[in-house]
Amino acid sequence: MFVSENLSVNEKGNLAINGHDTVDLAKKYGTPLYVMDEDMIRTHCRTYIDSINRFYDGKGMACFASKAFSCKEIYRVMQQEGMGIDVVSAGEIYTAYKAGFDMSKAVFHGNNKTEEEINMAADLGIGRIVADNVFELDTLERIAKEKGKKFRVLLRIKPGVDAHTHSFISTGQIDSKFGFALETGEAFEAVKKTMSLENLDFAGIHCHIGSSILDTQGFVAAAEIMMKFIKQIKDETGFEIPELNLGGGFGIKYVEGDDPLPYDEYMKAVAEVVNSFCEKNDVKRPFILIEPGRSVVGSAGITLYTCGGRKIIPNIRTYVSIDGGMCDNPRYILYQAEYDAVVANKASLPKDEKVTIAGRCCETGDMIGENMPLQHCEPGDIIAVCATGAYNYAMSSHYNRLRKPAVVFVNSSSDRIVVQRESLDDIIKNDI
Repeated sequence: MFVSENLSVNEKGNLAINGHDTVDLAKKYGTPLYVMDEDMIRTHCRTYIDSINRFYDGKGMACFASKAFSCKEIYRVMQQEGMGIDVVSAGEIYTAYKAGFDMSKAVFHGNNKTEEEINMAADLGIGRIVADNVFELDTLERIAKEKGKKFRVLLRIKPGVDAHTHSFISTGQIDSKFGFALETGEAFEAVKKTMSLENLDFAGIHCHIGSSILDTQGFVAAAEIMMKFIKQIKDETGFEIPELNLGGGFGIKYVEGDDPLPYDEYMKAVAEVVNSFCEKNDVKRPFILIEPGRSVVGSAGITLYTCGGRKIIPNIRTYVSIDGGMCDNPRYILYQAEYDAVVANKASLPKDEKVTIAGRCCETGDMIGENMPLQHCEPGDIIAVCATGAYNYAMSSHYNRLRKPAVVFVNSSSDRIVVQRESLDDIIKNDI
């Protein structure tokens, strides 16, 4: 009935998340409101860690991709669950550090890291840096030398794999702003350069082919290509690559037609490629890192809105307006992303109409979705948009000077605020 297994209809006929009545949550905390199921997040972490233990004999690390959802509490959860993290900015690094995360388990990404960020990474003891271009290698070498430190560096490689996803979130092909290309020989030249730099510890190679991937084909192809490159490096330099980071991109179920595999199935398919290749080619199996983000938090989250208006344009469409929109969920206007929605206080009723859920921003394209099946909705009803745990809060903005919603975590026994709702004073605090 629902796209996420943690959603249900309770005895009042209302939508519940992990047993918590969403109508009550909306009354208690206000709307718009992000609600995240902490228990589901922890379960997903354990699935990935268990797959590392089963398929790689524990010789690997699952790192949560912070860009999907970043706040202090999520880093505390990751620390408690034994996860590493993937960070891409000073903001993510600082948030994790202030939350008490073990920064030696952080992997620092980005195609244009600033010197401020690299210095912060050095000072806070970040465990790995994924270098994206030759200029960055020179910068890393200089800063490491100045600080009397060595950076543990992986190289981001473009494996040339089509991820079968939206062009804006495909990152593994040759025409991408990320990484070193294999086809041109650029990647191998970067390997030789990294090995020659005194203050860089060449730890391995990394790839990421895209996001929202629902099958194993792209991951398997990328693993095969990366293993062949590892063998080439060994054959031509004698150097055995210590680590292979295979990135993330595992898809989730947003709407009924989506059919993602269980996450350990992705891991199993890739492990078979890696393990088999190593056995056949006398290559030492590298320490494996993966970077799931969306698949850890996406299906664990919902967003609650209050319906403020209903506008019927005969023979064209019905608009249902909400008190949020592209400012708290920009994925529709960016990608035409699809979602499932429910009138939370009428969750037991059939979805008997199709509506366009319209946001409150001054943009024609500000929508959550068009022609979405929904229960009959009137002003004052609570609308829940499902599977919004990833890239909603993370990509939220102050457009129209709207305040960012609160974030609430629920578990089997309690609910609590982990990010407070912004105030009007928060909006103007940096104005002069």
